[in-house]
Amino acid sequence: MLRAVAAPPITRNGGTGLALALLSSAAFGTSGTFATSLLDAGWSPGGAVVLRIALATTVLSAFVAPRLRAHRDDLRRGARTLTVYGVAAIAGAQLCYFNAVDHLSVAVALLLEYSGTLLVVLWMWARHAHRPSIFTVAGAAAAIGGLALVLDVFGDVTVDAVGVAWGLGAAVGLAVYFVISATDDDGALPPLLTAWCGLVIGGIVLGVAALVGVVRFDVVRADVTLLDRRMSWVVPLLGMSVLAGAFAYVAGVVGARALGAKVASFVGLTEVLFAVLFAWIAVDESLAPVQLVGGALVIVGIALVKLDGAADAVIQPEAQLSQ
Repeated sequence: MLRAVAAPPITRNGGTGLALALLSSAAFGTSGTFATSLLDAGWSPGGAVVLRIALATTVLSAFVAPRLRAHRDDLRRGARTLTVYGVAAIAGAQLCYFNAVDHLSVAVALLLEYSGTLLVVLWMWARHAHRPSIFTVAGAAAAIGGLALVLDVFGDVTVDAVGVAWGLGAAVGLAVYFVISATDDDGALPPLLTAWCGLVIGGIVLGVAALVGVVRFDVVRADVTLLDRRMSWVVPLLGMSVLAGAFAYVAGVVGARALGAKVASFVGLTEVLFAVLFAWIAVDESLAPVQLVGGALVIVGIALVKLDGAADAVIQPEAQLSQ
């Protein structure tokens, strides 16, 4: 006779997860500073991202190769999920964002992309019955409102329907990234393999997009200016690939599995705060008081969502059928 047997709960390590998620966000946040030096030298965003993903994949391949044989069956079982991860979370989010900024100001495109955190909340509610409490609702309002202040979307911005559609596509990609990254069931691949597979698939999609002209691929092999110094273009490219690529993705998966998708997605909002901070350090961009207030609101919002993390702290997987 078939009967439902509850699997043992998966315990989350919040402290370690929070530290790794913040490190991942900080690493991702450096990409803007590295990329700016390349873009100012004539690179296209597509050229920078395609090479970033390709080199990040190459770096991780050295660590992944010895583990591939042991996880062949897991790779086969998880092929569909990994394909969605690579296509939607790695390639799709970036392709949608590139198209969004063709129609919108960068600030509005970023705000739309990071609204993906709200999609994660809705997914957890619809799929796992994790109904958001007042803490999550208040935290979401504070975090998204604070992000809007940091990005100054109330200033001189450009908005149109096509750009908004692309921006929402990027939000879906971001939500997929956190939901799949946080998956930690018995058949889940180790974080290193999950990140590597996503980068391989996403890199292929981005490479094809560049070949057919969907993404403009311009690379200029000339010295760039970074931190007020002239240096080889290889330096920022390696920074984007190793720190803001390989390390950031692997740490992000580990952090998401420890925190759960919802909390990890809100912690991910700090990427924008780190990006603004690094830009201030690198090129002495001024920080307006309203941006500081916005940053504080983002942090308050994350803290409120974390308070509602009890449902994510111990997850009861869905009942399984057994004899």
